[in-house]
Amino acid sequence: MRLGGFFEESFADPETWIEILKEKQYTAAYFPFRVPLGGRMPDDATVRAYADAAARADIVMAEVGAWGRNYMAEDSAERNLAISETSALLDVAEQANARCVVNSAGWHSNGEDSFSDDTFALIVDTVRQVVDAVNPRRTFFTLELVTNIFPYSVDTYLDLLKAVDRKGFGVHLDPANILDNARKYYRNGEFLRECFRRFGPLVKSCHAKDVLLEPGPILHLRETQPGLGRMDYRTFVREAMRIDPDMPIMMEHLDTNAEYAAAAAHIRAKAAEAEEERNQGGES
Repeated sequence: MRLGGFFEESFADPETWIEILKEKQYTAAYFPFRVPLGGRMPDDATVRAYADAAARADIVMAEVGAWGRNYMAEDSAERNLAISETSALLDVAEQANARCVVNSAGWHSNGEDSFSDDTFALIVDTVRQVVDAVNPRRTFFTLELVTNIFPYSVDTYLDLLKAVDRKGFGVHLDPANILDNARKYYRNGEFLRECFRRFGPLVKSCHAKDVLLEPGPILHLRETQPGLGRMDYRTFVREAMRIDPDMPIMMEHLDTNAEYAAAAAHIRAKAAEAEEERNQGGES
């Protein structure tokens, strides 16, 4: 397992960035630049400097974010910009030796349209366009699984992988996003095993969050810090490492360094339990 996360400290060079990561005992990192829609891409020399620093420090560059780019935008100029910038970020990820580029598939102003056959076809065309523009050899374009747009489940992502049919298209897994019913919530260890079994080595990076089921007659699942919810992190880590011992597991959406430190301690403890279990030759 390669654990990483965000942090409050600032940095202006690769050396300081590496010092921060080492201080937190992170062995995986987010790409150190988040480029907003219409923003300036980092130049090749800067990308190489950070990539070389990560390699020397044995830190895996987990993912490059393409967040905020809407491939389903009704405005053609916005859609085309989203696609061209994502292709540019995929090229950056290739240069940085990052595991993947990740974004959502995009959203319609009318949410119902997100699940139409036309939307599925448009996502297929979009992914092919992004991947074919770069033809990556080391990195992958991936989409985030979420319940309110496509793809919203393991089955729908597998359908998309089959339809796209490109080696440069992989899977980003955030299981907290798709714990969409109480059965999955209470039996999420079983669900985690299913995810990793069905996606297998196509999983390139994972997000680490936790989930709490709020009381009441209508289902309300709330995101929370790892260790404060129901997520079976022992199973999460064990199954991720079975696919790839260097699988990045990246914490996000926390507010402070203290919260990240507590979440990291919980995940590392569960990783130690999983390792002890493996050494004893048993599973639960």
